[in-house]
Amino acid sequence: MRAGRDWSITTRITAFAGVVATLLSALLAVSVMLAIHRYVTQDHIGEIAVDGGRVAHEIEHDGIRPQMTEEEGRELQVVDATGKVVASTPRLRGEPAMADFNPLPKAMASRVVCGGVFPHGDCMLVVAQSAYHAGQDWVVYSSGHVVPVYVAPWLAATVFGAAALMAAAITGLGHRIVTAALRPVNTIRAELDTISESCPQRRVPLPPTHDEIHDLAESVNRTLVRLHAAMAQQRNFTSNASHELRTPITAIRAEVEDALLAPEETTVRNLGEAVLGSVNRIETIVGDLLAIARLEAAQSVDGEPVDLATLVSAKCREVPGRRTAFDCALEPGVVVTGDPAHLTRLLTNLIDNAERHAAGIVTVRVSHEPATGRDTAHFPLGVALLEVIDDGPGIEPDKRELVFQRFARLDTARDRNAGGTGLGLVMARKIAQAHGGTLQVEDSTAGARFVLRLPLAVAPVTAAPPGQT
Repeated sequence: MRAGRDWSITTRITAFAGVVATLLSALLAVSVMLAIHRYVTQDHIGEIAVDGGRVAHEIEHDGIRPQMTEEEGRELQVVDATGKVVASTPRLRGEPAMADFNPLPKAMASRVVCGGVFPHGDCMLVVAQSAYHAGQDWVVYSSGHVVPVYVAPWLAATVFGAAALMAAAITGLGHRIVTAALRPVNTIRAELDTISESCPQRRVPLPPTHDEIHDLAESVNRTLVRLHAAMAQQRNFTSNASHELRTPITAIRAEVEDALLAPEETTVRNLGEAVLGSVNRIETIVGDLLAIARLEAAQSVDGEPVDLATLVSAKCREVPGRRTAFDCALEPGVVVTGDPAHLTRLLTNLIDNAERHAAGIVTVRVSHEPATGRDTAHFPLGVALLEVIDDGPGIEPDKRELVFQRFARLDTARDRNAGGTGLGLVMARKIAQAHGGTLQVEDSTAGARFVLRLPLAVAPVTAAPPGQT
C-alpha cells in the first residue's frame, strides 16, 4: 500500500484504469459466455426433444417399435403409466428409467440428471415428453450430453481473448489520455523549476485548451506576479529600511567617536542630547515596523462602535499652539465599528502628514454618503467619510500610490527634511484595510486630499425637513 503512494499520478490512474477495464471486460466475457451457453443449451434441448418427439408420435399412432435406433450420444426410453421401461435404446436395455420426473400431459420438461443409468460422475440432459397410448399417459425420455459452460474451447478462447485485448486497449487509451492531460502540468512544473532557480520574471505557458489545467496555469501566473511584486517590494523595503536605520546609527557613531577622540570637548549631557534624537528616530522606525507587521498578521480587529466626529473633535482640540490652522467640519452620528486606538493612530498619522506639508491650514471633514454600484456589498449601510486636506504642494496623480509604500519619498517638499519615518501612511492604509475600508489620495483644488472610507455601523438619521417632526 505504501509503495502505491509513491507511484506517479500517471501510473496510479493507468493502474486503476487497467484494473477496472480488466474487471469489466471479464464480466462482459462471462456474460457473453453465459448468454451463448443458454442459447446453445436451448438449441440442444430442441434437438434432443426432436428424437423423443418422433418416438412419442410413433407410440400414439403406430405403436411401440421393438427396436429403437441409437444415435451417437443419445439415449431413448419409453416408460408406461406404471413406471416400467417398455422400450429403450440398446445400451439402456434392462436398465431402470433414466429419470423420475414426468411432464404435464401433452407437454415437455427437461432436467440435468447425474448418475443412475449413466456412468458415475457423468451428467446428461434429459428431456421428458408425454405420449398417449392405450388410454394412458406414457413418458418418452431422450437424453444428450450436457453443454459445457465454455460451450467450445475455441469459443471460450475467442471471447476471453477479445476481452483481454479490450482491457489492454482501454488501459493503453487511459494511459495515453492521462499522459496527454498531464503533459501541460509537467511543462508548468519544469517552467516553475526554471523560474524558481533563475528567472522570477518569467511565467508558465498557458495550455491551448480551456480546461482546469489552463485555469491552474493562469492561477500560477497570477501568483507569480504577486510573488514577484512582493519580492521586489521586500528588496526595496530591505534596502530602504537599512538606509533609514543606517542614517541615525551613523549619526550616533559619529557623536560617540568624536566624544572618544576629544573627551575634554564634550560632556555626558551634551553627548546624550546629541545621541537621543537619533535613538528616538530608530525607536520610532522600529515601532512603526512592528505595528505594521502586527496589522498584516491580524485576520481582523476587535471592534466597538466609534463616532468619527467625536474622535476627530478630540484631535482638533489639541490644535491650539501649533503653527498650522485647522478647519474641522464634523457631521455627528457617523458611527463605525473598529478599534478606537487603531483609528486614533490612523487619524494622527494623517494629521501629522498634513501638518508637515501644509502651507497654513489643514481641513478635516467627517460625513457620510450612500454606497453605490459594487460598493453596496462592502458598505451595506452606507459609507463613513473622513477627509484630511492640506494646502501644501499636493501630490501628482501618477505618484499617489507611491506614498503608501514603505519609506517611499517624493521628489518634492515631501522629503526627509519634513520629518516622519516614511511609514505613517503605510500604517494608516493597513488600519483602514483591517477595518474593511479604503484610504486613497483623491483630487483636490489645492494640496493633498486623503480620503478614508469605512463601512457605517449604524445608518445615520436624516434630519426632518422644517415643519415635520
